[in-house]
Order: sequence, then C-alpha cells, then structure tokens
Amino acid sequence: MKPTLNTGVLKIPATLLAATLLNGGILAAAPLSLQETDEVIRIEHAATPMLTYHKAEVPPPPGEMELYRRSGFIHPLHAPNGDAVTSIHAPDHLHHLGLWHAWVKTKWNGREIDFWNLKAGEGTVRFVGVIDRVESGESVGFTVRQQQVALASDAAPETVVLEEVFQIIASRRAAVNIIDYVVTQTNVTEHPLELPTHRYGGGIAYRAPDVWGEDKDAYVTSTGLDRTKGHATRGDWVMMHGPTENGEATVVIMGHPQNHDAPQRMRIWPEGKVFFNYAPIQEHAWQINPGDRITLRYRLLVFDATVDPAVIRPHWDRYAAE
Repeated sequence: MKPTLNTGVLKIPATLLAATLLNGGILAAAPLSLQETDEVIRIEHAATPMLTYHKAEVPPPPGEMELYRRSGFIHPLHAPNGDAVTSIHAPDHLHHLGLWHAWVKTKWNGREIDFWNLKAGEGTVRFVGVIDRVESGESVGFTVRQQQVALASDAAPETVVLEEVFQIIASRRAAVNIIDYVVTQTNVTEHPLELPTHRYGGGIAYRAPDVWGEDKDAYVTSTGLDRTKGHATRGDWVMMHGPTENGEATVVIMGHPQNHDAPQRMRIWPEGKVFFNYAPIQEHAWQINPGDRITLRYRLLVFDATVDPAVIRPHWDRYAAE
C-alpha cells in the first residue's frame, strides 16, 4: 500500500516556543505580525519586514525558461532595520531563491532526479497549502505543506516523491531577528529515494545579495575557518556579512545537533559571490525509504551590523540545548 502523510497541524513543543521567545528573560519590545495573501505570507516586527514566503509561483526573469518558475521559498529575508539580506535569480545561478531547500543528486525508481537545478526539467518544489499559523505577539510563524515533485518525462508521469511539512517561527531578541526553519519530509512513494554523496543539496540554502562577495564579505565558521578553508568542513554554524542599503548586516545559520550527520558538512564558495548550504550527504550517502520521515532543523540569526563570533556562542548554546 502506498504510504501517506498525516498533514494535520504540527504542534510546536512548549520548550521550543519558550526558547524562541526568551533571551535571558527579555522579550521582544514590540509585537510581531503575520499577513497572508493568495501569493505570500509576510512576517513583520513593528511594521518593519522580517521575511516573505512565496505561496504562488514566482516567474523567471524576462526571456528565461518557464522551468525556473518556483514557489515554496523565502525572499526577501530582512535585517532588523528592514534591509534585504537575500537575492534571487542571480545571473550565474537563476535557480537560487533567497532561502530555500531541495535535493540535488537523487535516484528514484530507475530515474535520476534533480529537484534543485530547475533548468534540467527533472524535478521541482511546490507550495501546496497552509496547515497552521502561530501568532502570539512575541513569536509568529506558519506551517505549510510542500512537495518535491518528479516532473513528467517521455517515460513516466509526474509524481510527488516527497511530502513536506515546512515550519517557520520568527521572533526578535534585542536587535536580532531569529528564524527557526524546520523541514519534515516523508517519502510517499513505493520506491526509495537514494541520495548519493554530493557536494551540495538537501539542507537549507542561502544566497546573499549580489553586492556581497570577495572583499565586501566575510565567512567565519564555528571552527574559525574563513571562506578559503571552510568548504567541506563540519560546523555548528556559519557567519556571513556584507553591505546593505543602510550599512552592514550579518546572517548566521546554525544546524541543530540532532540533524542527520550533524554537525553537517558545509558548501561554501571559496571566492566570488556569497552562497551557503548545509549538505547532509556531502560525505555519506543517505536514503529515504517508502514511508520514512526525516526532519532537518536550522536557525538563522540576522543582525543589522557586523558582529564578533563570540556573540554567537550563547545563541548556539541555547539552540543546542532545545
């Protein structure tokens, strides 16, 4: 029998919600709010944008292939002052979409399917529906249903391979925007999804503004490595910063210690523009069998300034303890 996914409301554990709200007993000074339209879900703090999630498919740049249409991603992600810290449709990688995730090199039912590189026409990721909303004032968020889909080919029809429950919870501590990014995937087919080793894909991915790069940015991993040495190393977190419209901003991405193969290996570009990806299959192959359910958890910290790596440690300690 074909396995199915329970798409009921995903409840937030009280310990997670409390940890999201608190920082040494200090709550956000102003409430957060959530607005939803047919196209997007937006989260704001005191009328300043924090992030936008795309329910509707975003078209490609003029003149580009329609295969680049995609929903189910976040852009813009904002610093506390409202400056954008993501970009989409970069000329060198049109399929890069702010803050997103997808598997890259996979094998399923005798087919090779790439859900990430949309130009291949093999797979894609889609928003399906809203499951739940969280609006507590100090912490807001949403849970949505997404799918990773094998597109139709000459030999096979379109097939949903993975059903996803994707949850975003946003909060504010002092001058830091905090975003919890949680993905639960279930293989709803009768065939395993094989995930051979590959240098990127699967976990959270981030594309910085186009002006971040080379001498205008910095990477620092939790082990103290920069962009020239950080690729393919393991790290609890990575810190990246670069210029914005009104100064500098810093984005930190942390991988939860209970993630598969944690601390996961990282894809870091050693030069040029700024891109980052936690890759659960960079060193070891993995497989999602029929009916199997996996969960990947990440947390983002966004500052509207450059920060010392020492500032990240207490945030990591709280997150790792949850």
